[in-house]
Amino acid sequence: MESILDSPLQPELNKLNERIMRIKQEIAKAVVGQDQTIELLLAGLLTGGHVLLEGVPGIAKTLTAKLVAKSISVDFSRIQFTPDLMPTDVTGTTIFNTKTNEFVFNKGPVFANLVLIDEINRAPAKTQASLFEVMEEKQITYDGQTYLLGFPFLVIATQNPIEQEGTYRLPEAQLDRFLFRIKLNYPNAEQELDILKKYKEDFTAKTLENVNAVVTASELIESLELIEKIHIKDEILQYIANIVVRTRNNGDLSLGASPRASLAILRASKAIAGMSGRPFVTPDDVKAVAGPVLNHRIQLTADREMEGIEAEDIIKEITEKVEVPR
Repeated sequence: MESILDSPLQPELNKLNERIMRIKQEIAKAVVGQDQTIELLLAGLLTGGHVLLEGVPGIAKTLTAKLVAKSISVDFSRIQFTPDLMPTDVTGTTIFNTKTNEFVFNKGPVFANLVLIDEINRAPAKTQASLFEVMEEKQITYDGQTYLLGFPFLVIATQNPIEQEGTYRLPEAQLDRFLFRIKLNYPNAEQELDILKKYKEDFTAKTLENVNAVVTASELIESLELIEKIHIKDEILQYIANIVVRTRNNGDLSLGASPRASLAILRASKAIAGMSGRPFVTPDDVKAVAGPVLNHRIQLTADREMEGIEAEDIIKEITEKVEVPR
């Protein structure tokens, strides 16, 4: 195993760790718990991977995403998806400039560094499809002209898995563009009490005003370049490949994961290693991200769904059966 102390990346990894800690400290001013969610959101941010937050209303999905944006000095926009939202309301449209007698492209709210899409499954398929190109290629093509987005560019989308009326299910092709699908759970009793104590004299959430930007866009670029340099052994690459291939040859699944999933696990596990201060990836890093990377990229058979089996159950079973490299 590589020695941490011998790695030339270690000084930069220490800086990365400091940045991550600063962001977490700012978010903790207003959010109680959600440690894993915040960790995965930051991993997505460091690798340019989009994140889908799924959970019932009232468990701080939107708040957490907004605080991540507020703790970073980047452009932020929020789009509330509704059934009457049009694709041009997201990407932008051309307008006639009476002063120049020319049509000019008026950029939509998706032209930001961090875009929060609330209730992404509220908009119809045509509007959802407007995100395909921008999420994958970080550009918009309109009327034959291509408009590039800057770095960082991250979409954080939320959806409520319980309410189905007036919603439009995300197609698999769009789900595949999200690095993670993070399922948020209710806080435990201790965390619930902490929330009540934090806001017992703060009905208007003035605490949010105390959250400051502590990381710049240039620091994020440096962090991305550092994450790319994290070492990963061929044995762990084989481990990732074996896990993904198992999803394609599994009697409990009707749809397995694509090579995009393998690359997502690679990127995410490097980010987790880097945020932990290690210059190399371990099998535990792979296991930590396998669930949120794969849970929206596989489909259970009808029999397994009727039995109440979850995608995470199958993923855990696969990771336990695949031989771990030593």
